[in-house]
Amino acid sequence: MSDVPDFDTAGLPEELSAVDQLMHRGEANPRTRSGIMGVELLDVTPDWERYRAGFEQASRKAIRLRQKVVMPSLPTAAARWVVDPDFNLDYHVRRVRAPGAGTLREVFDFAELALQSPLDISRPLWTATLVEGLPGGGAANIVHMSHAVTDGIGSMEMFANLYDLERDPAPRPSAPLPIPEDLSPNDLTRQGINALPKGIANNVLDATRGAAGLLGRMMRDPADAVGGVVDYVRSSRRVMTPAAPQSPVLRRRGLASRSEAIDIKFSDLHKASKAAEGSINDAYLAALCGALRRYHDAKGIPVASLPMAVPVNVRSDSDPAGGNRFAGVNIAAPIGVVDPRKRIQKVRAQMTRKREERAIEVVGVVAPLLNLVPDNLLESMAGSVVNSDVQASNVPGPPVDTFIAGAKVVRHYGIGPLPGVAMMAVLISRSGWVTISTRYDRASINDPELWARCLLDGFNEVLALGGDGRAIPASFELSDDQADSAVNGGAAQ
Repeated sequence: MSDVPDFDTAGLPEELSAVDQLMHRGEANPRTRSGIMGVELLDVTPDWERYRAGFEQASRKAIRLRQKVVMPSLPTAAARWVVDPDFNLDYHVRRVRAPGAGTLREVFDFAELALQSPLDISRPLWTATLVEGLPGGGAANIVHMSHAVTDGIGSMEMFANLYDLERDPAPRPSAPLPIPEDLSPNDLTRQGINALPKGIANNVLDATRGAAGLLGRMMRDPADAVGGVVDYVRSSRRVMTPAAPQSPVLRRRGLASRSEAIDIKFSDLHKASKAAEGSINDAYLAALCGALRRYHDAKGIPVASLPMAVPVNVRSDSDPAGGNRFAGVNIAAPIGVVDPRKRIQKVRAQMTRKREERAIEVVGVVAPLLNLVPDNLLESMAGSVVNSDVQASNVPGPPVDTFIAGAKVVRHYGIGPLPGVAMMAVLISRSGWVTISTRYDRASINDPELWARCLLDGFNEVLALGGDGRAIPASFELSDDQADSAVNGGAAQ
């Protein structure tokens, strides 16, 4: 096998990377399942045929949407993406009536069932569901995708062809159909066996070159060469070690999960972040810390900090939309810091320092070794690899209004996986609004109403730094007394 990966016509590698293969393996187990989901609220119900045609076009332009994974029957070759010869758009693109009255709470509960269910790994790893019958004639677009396909930012790029910048644009020419490929697991195994002598030779050559390079460096500057290895090992230890003790409140893990969401005007969060000399991301993480502090305090178990993992985008402009291009930063989330301004600064200092770690992408380095671990051990290792109670992701979307089949996207909520963590928070910024969604393990967060109030108050506390901006409950409603408390006391606690 060549040391240079083969690329398909879209610039994507045909072979799964070690990280992508790890994500793909996780689909079989509910504790390691890596599905990501976007829930878009639309102002009107789009025409079904036009909606379906949009995904047909998107699947032709983003080839990953037509590709499935072929695993070799014996481990002689890497798993490979191939264009599915049996691709059926009607399996992937569906329509349903909204459950109940069609509130966002009910849409989230419907989406949760899909996210907890495994994707069919014999097909391309995604589905799109149009949920009709929302209040006021609206609808929801729910896209469910395996993390093996791409990450959050990559998914935004992958589905870019689905959106229009006006409600009724001129028709676009149809993209050509990708050429399907019949490749069985046995075929892939035979290819691996045939390529084995060349692969061994290339590996030996690479190892020889690497050893020669290291030997040359050691002869020229032995202290620098050894120091570089030692620095990388130390950096790896810092990256992989929990940044804080885990929370006793969030320690349990189960199989049931739930999501809550709030809406914020982008300008309000921007003002608050600038008032504290931080970024949007700093303010977001600090507000999430404030919500977690309130929840712990209400449970009678206050803690000073807890381990939080923050994915950092390492995707360049030249990278294709498919695949995962992120690194993980572990911080000691300062949830015990009451002053929101100081909390933002503490978050900012840690994020700045951790982004400079030499071994920031160490998970990609160890992923090939993890792929050798049997499935039953992989499940038990999920939490230890992540080493955090909470993950918090930030996905920027289009800053302008966008449309799907004539329907305007009015809100976009991201619902992420729970890879051994108690909670996954996702911020999506899009067309003047920010949405914050928190999906949590119900064995860890066992009081949904309390968490919803803490989430709202934690963000209102930070927003107050910038003026009168307030977060709006999206997936839940407050009683009159709770609403008064959120307005009058949320920023003062």
